[in-house]
Amino acid sequence: MPLPAEFHAIAKRVNNWGRWGADDEIGTLNLITDAVVREAAATVRTGRRIPLALPLQQDGVQTGAIPGRVNPVHAMVQINQELFGPPGGGTVATSDDVVTLGLQCATHWDALAHASHSGKLYNGRPAATITAHAGAEFTGIDKARHVVSRGVLLDVARARGVDRLDGGHAVTPEDLDAAEELAGTRVRAGDIVLVRTGQIQVYLAGDKHAYMYPSPGLSIRTPEWFHARDVAAVANDTLTFEIFPPESNDLWMPVHALDLVEMGMPQGQNWNLEKLSTACGQEGRYAFLLSATPEPFTGATGSPVAPVAIL
Repeated sequence: MPLPAEFHAIAKRVNNWGRWGADDEIGTLNLITDAVVREAAATVRTGRRIPLALPLQQDGVQTGAIPGRVNPVHAMVQINQELFGPPGGGTVATSDDVVTLGLQCATHWDALAHASHSGKLYNGRPAATITAHAGAEFTGIDKARHVVSRGVLLDVARARGVDRLDGGHAVTPEDLDAAEELAGTRVRAGDIVLVRTGQIQVYLAGDKHAYMYPSPGLSIRTPEWFHARDVAAVANDTLTFEIFPPESNDLWMPVHALDLVEMGMPQGQNWNLEKLSTACGQEGRYAFLLSATPEPFTGATGSPVAPVAIL
């Protein structure tokens, strides 16, 4: 089914293809310059560190609704085993384990290769360059080698005076404006924006099905807001990132296509922003140094990440 005219109009306005050259594979991460990182480091005042990742565990956020995206399955392959040296010779014993998991099963970044539309990936690459044998030939998560910048928490729930947005709430540019005003800082080029809806509370309370659906999330109008401010990456505290069910029955996951394919902007899901929200409220500041480099799985369309906000 062809994408509607509304989508194509927004796509044309936010398109970054060729902006950093025909061979570019990291999109808006190019906006995180050395100068941006130096300014980000200057936001650290107390050294307080707040982890933003969910535990990687078998009872994770996945319900089976997304085929193949399995929660981590952990198994021990060695337990206190002496591998080298003569038996009984005082050799040090070691334990090893393995994990099988969906790379986007918990707190993660989507690679630019995660979404395509009209047969194309970011920068006009053919979607057919993703294969069963090699994964993503271009724009895989391994290309995002270092993701460290100024983070800004846009606490939409707090700005609206609620603890959690309801499941039918589509986060709008007006919501982002209000949260930016609450934050007391303007989002600027190279920032990583974290959008808090409060939805992660549903999962933390034990209801993973209600966490997935219905869920608040970003509306189709938000990519232009991020494009106008030259944001490097965006993450939030929901499973689907954008509002789900979608705003329009004939247009599913349009924000993925606009962010990842047209703009080349990485997006993250399942980030736990609750402790960060509390800390930012206590300290009266919503900007911080954010370390959030994904695991460099070659050719992968996403990767787990253990982000840390440093105040």
